Order: sequence, then C-alpha cells, then structure tokens
Amino acid sequence: MDQLTLLSTGEVGLVAQVMDSSNATFVADVTAGDAYSWAIYKPQAGERPLWDFEPGLHARERAAHVLSEWLGWGLVPTTVVREDAPMGVGSLQWFVDGDQRQHYFTIARDRPDLHDQLRRLAVFDVVTNNTDRKSGHVLLDAAGRVWGIDHGLCFAAEPKLRTVIWDFAGEPLPEDTLEGLDRLTRDGPDELAELLSVSELVALRGRARRLVAHGVLPFDQTGHGYPWPLV
Repeated sequence: MDQLTLLSTGEVGLVAQVMDSSNATFVADVTAGDAYSWAIYKPQAGERPLWDFEPGLHARERAAHVLSEWLGWGLVPTTVVREDAPMGVGSLQWFVDGDQRQHYFTIARDRPDLHDQLRRLAVFDVVTNNTDRKSGHVLLDAAGRVWGIDHGLCFAAEPKLRTVIWDFAGEPLPEDTLEGLDRLTRDGPDELAELLSVSELVALRGRARRLVAHGVLPFDQTGHGYPWPLV
C-alpha cells in the first residue's frame, strides 16, 4: 500500500505527544490490514491562537506537500488532511526516521554532497514564504535524502520569510528549479485553491515570478530573516 493511501484511509491511533512542540503534535500509528506506519499528527484543536495566521495550519502543511510534489522536488513527506483523526481535523504526515544527531547546520557543514538538496529547500522556503524554518526542521534519512518538515506557518500573503538557510544567497538557481518556478507563475496544483486564500495564491505566484526574474537566491536584507530558536 502506498503512503498516500495508508495515510488517507488507515486507522489512526495516538502513540505519544511531542512535548517540545509549540502546538499539540503527536506521534501516531496508522494501520490498514497488514500495512502499518508511524505518522505525525497535528490537530487543529491543539493549535495556539496566532494573530497573523487563521486557525487551520494543517491546510498549509498539506499545501506544502502538494506544491513540492507538483514541482517534482520531493522535499516534503507525504501529508494528508484527516477529518476523522482522534482529536478531530488535522494534518497527518508520513514519519521520517531521520538521524536525530543531524539538522540543517550539521548537514550544511559536514555534507557538501547534499548542498544541491539544501539549495532547493532554500528556494522552497522563499517561494512558500516560510516563517519558521528552524535547523531542526531539516531532516536527513538513512538514504541520504533531505526532508523539510513543519510547514504550518507558510504561504502568508505578506512577506514573512524566516529561515536558517541563507548560505546559498546570491547563488544562481539551477535550470530545472527555474523551470518549475516558471511553470508556477502561470499554473499550479488545483488543490491549492481549496487550501489557501486567493490573496495567498496571488502572492505565491508573485514570489515565483521574482525568483525567475532575478535568477538567484535572495539575501536577508532585513536583518530579521532568522527564526528563533535557531534549532
């Protein structure tokens, strides 16, 4: 059974709560017949009220996965929205068994062979207007694949970019990355219209358009482009 089918249709049970998360986050198990996996469940009912994001951050988690797959970048683990989860509607994301000793800063320092993946994640943060890319939101699995997680604070219409991935600022964007962004200026996954507001979709295409026009990753010109805490 593929990941999307299991997450969408399997029975969800709570295993443990992730205690250091700002919103209620749970490790869950998902079972359908002989198929079984862990997942990360983020219920809307466990969200802290925010002045700059409406309730329902699970929709943004799903939107990040949908966009990453549409672009062909494969950066965000499979993520679905489940209405029937144990604490109500929320996002359910495939569990990445990452090396807990690794995060963005260690990967960027020690693994130059992974810089292409990190560079693409930097582009993804810019185009999605990620407000909270901490170093610990970058995972490395046993196969050497880099994953980005925690996208609940993305896609705002107004500029809010805060990320730890500034090492590639000023570097030209790879041609295949530019091609994906150029497509996004004219098109995009239909599902995003169900997950984001019209103004957020317009802003998303505008950010893609600016990246294509400049052809390089931007610098932090505000001095406030880092999240806190950094890890």
